[in-house]
Amino acid sequence: MKTTDALLSNFIRFGMVSLLATSPIVAQADALAEVAGRYNIQPSSHVGFTVAQVGGGGITGDFKKFSGVFSLNKSDISQSVITFTLYPESVSTGQARVESFLRSDAVFDSANFPTITFKSTQIKQTGADTAEVAGILTARGKSSPASFQANLSDHGKNSITFHVQGKVMRSRYGMDVGTPIYSNVVQFDMTIRGQRL
Repeated sequence: MKTTDALLSNFIRFGMVSLLATSPIVAQADALAEVAGRYNIQPSSHVGFTVAQVGGGGITGDFKKFSGVFSLNKSDISQSVITFTLYPESVSTGQARVESFLRSDAVFDSANFPTITFKSTQIKQTGADTAEVAGILTARGKSSPASFQANLSDHGKNSITFHVQGKVMRSRYGMDVGTPIYSNVVQFDMTIRGQRL
């Protein structure tokens, strides 16, 4: 009987070890270790935005020039750091008149404030491949908290891609011209690609 119990115990122990070795938890840990490191944000990234309009339509565009670095901490994701700089002069909507208006002192005032910056203050992992990134966004000389949802969508040995979404209240930065016809909320939808440094 003791021999049978010992064999059964060993069988169960072996089965658990085999299961853990092939489980998503272990695979996830390996993936996190693989993507940890310091990355430079690539020009092939896409920074898109939308401002809705009452009755439908609105303004949809993207920014052609930006830069940034993010460092992913292998042992503690909350210790990771992201810095991002956006150049509002590079805004593109496909409509020259709209672009000129956005660059003017009514909105971005890009002549006096050539950059918009974001620096993370807290990163919280929310799932196997998702995180909430909170930080300080500065535009037109005004700073305010902002947060974004990031989803790891692809990665290789030296490259990584995140799908990032978030909402920013433009009134916090003195850019609420046109409200309430145009929404006070700017919705960002971004594909951020990084190259390991």
